[in-house]
Amino acid sequence: MEKREIAKSELVLTDDKRIYHLHLKPEEIADTILLVGDPGRVKLISSYFDIVETVVENREFVTHTGVLNGKHLSAVSTGIGTDNIDIVINELDALANIDLDTRMVKTETRKLRFIRMGTSGALHAEIEPGNVIVAQVAGGLDNLMYFYDGIERINDQELTDSFVSYMNWKPGNSKPYFIPVSPSLLALIDRPEYFKGITLAAPGFYAPQGRSLRLAIHDTNYVDKISAFRSGDLRINNFEMEGSALYGLSRHLGHDALTVCIALANRITGKFATDYQPYIKKLIENILERVTGDE
Repeated sequence: MEKREIAKSELVLTDDKRIYHLHLKPEEIADTILLVGDPGRVKLISSYFDIVETVVENREFVTHTGVLNGKHLSAVSTGIGTDNIDIVINELDALANIDLDTRMVKTETRKLRFIRMGTSGALHAEIEPGNVIVAQVAGGLDNLMYFYDGIERINDQELTDSFVSYMNWKPGNSKPYFIPVSPSLLALIDRPEYFKGITLAAPGFYAPQGRSLRLAIHDTNYVDKISAFRSGDLRINNFEMEGSALYGLSRHLGHDALTVCIALANRITGKFATDYQPYIKKLIENILERVTGDE
């Protein structure tokens, strides 16, 4: 690809040359980045750091970068949804791989590791609130990755076709896609008690996840059908709202990514964990232990 200067309207910076939404400079991010939806959760993660070097906040985007056990880490909040993930991953990649002075992509690119710790709704009766679910595959109902060139290089088309056929997918809905996890991160984070399978990212919390308040959904068997779907030894374990964009963008940009979620609700049994903070805290501790203990 021919090198080009990226226009000011494409790579948007603040007056002091910080990336527009995250308000960060390149030196303020680590290679291992822990992503959370809730801005308040960033401070919980950084409370474990030995040193906190950077604290930056803008809108729902909060970043703390510091050191734990001799390793640099960043914790970044994304807010909710694949649209926010589109902002966060593109801007973090720009900080790592674009010279903000020349607006040119660097010759030597930097590989980042994204580990998203989220919450979700489980789709099988045996997954109790508080259990941990790892996205071995991230499925997307959001359509985001179809706006980028090269979906055929990263999408599991066979899995997509199987899901669309099984669900009798409504033609007017966005087209699903399925992207596998980074094997190195799965090997690093996985524990025997974690549930592995497909995590499905929905473009909303209500109808796209089969919830109905005052508005009816078009398929009243939607959740049961998704729960019953199988592709080989894979099943869909949970709903959330970010993982597909994270996996898709990371794969395109050459980064590693993994989503790991606490099950807060069980959509089959109706159970809900009202006091879920201890589960979140334990997950953070487990992840920090793994990422600071690896070589």
